[in-house]
Amino acid sequence: MPHSTYIFDFDGTLVDSMPCWSEKMLNILNKNQVSYPADIIKQITPLGDLGTAKYFQEVLGVQLSIEEMIAQMDEYALPKYRDVIGLKAGVREYLCQLKNKGCSLNVLTASPHKMVDACLQRLGVYDWFENVWSCDDFGTTKSNPQIYLDAVARIGSRVEDTVFFDDNINAVKTAAQAGLYTVGVFDESGADFAEELKSVADVYIATFSGLGQL
Repeated sequence: MPHSTYIFDFDGTLVDSMPCWSEKMLNILNKNQVSYPADIIKQITPLGDLGTAKYFQEVLGVQLSIEEMIAQMDEYALPKYRDVIGLKAGVREYLCQLKNKGCSLNVLTASPHKMVDACLQRLGVYDWFENVWSCDDFGTTKSNPQIYLDAVARIGSRVEDTVFFDDNINAVKTAAQAGLYTVGVFDESGADFAEELKSVADVYIATFSGLGQL
């Protein structure tokens, strides 16, 4: 039987925003001349803005307050989410297909509502989702398997009926640990980890175009 419940990541999965998302984070490190590992984006993507700011402060030693870092992130990225960033190829058609089949559509993202909601509303798909969640709504990150179980429970579905889409390998691994059926989504920002993502996801897609109900 096809799955009835779908949970989508936002950045790099539904929308082509990872260059912007990555740059708003790296700007802080570069401005403060803080060195960082080559896979920093892979590490921080599941953490969200607040989690990333804490990571920068506690692990990388950035000498700014959490509030200062969040303000710098917003200054760089908010205009782009409100006015520029678009859906990835095939996403609109795929969401419409699932909606017409009566599937439950949901978003679970590490990004804050001020970015996500404005972008999805401008793109005309916000109301297609039953729930648009930020990790802030759960008080944890996508590195914690419990967030996926809590999301499924809030929807009123079952883990075995739920598909989770994400471009980040760490999030896909964690969702799989929670028992969700996982779809790895290619994004240019994670090209170096594409083969690894293929190996851990139940399904791997380069694009939403031509994809059917899973």
